[in-house]
Amino acid sequence: MRVKPGSKKESVEKLDETHYTVAVHEPPVEGKANKAVEWALADYFGVSRSSVEIVSGLTSKIKVVEVVI
Repeated sequence: MRVKPGSKKESVEKLDETHYTVAVHEPPVEGKANKAVEWALADYFGVSRSSVEIVSGLTSKIKVVEVVI
């Protein structure tokens, strides 16, 4: 998954079966963008925020995320 922090528009775009692009308003400071990504994906998949976990890439724009449905 590719993350675009500091975006004007929040969105989740599906590229293929396993790849997504997530744009969030929050800046990449103190984990704010990571939290926003988790919330955006939880909303997109219709699950609770605790069902979304960033597995790797906490300080990178490219992340591996696990969503438990």
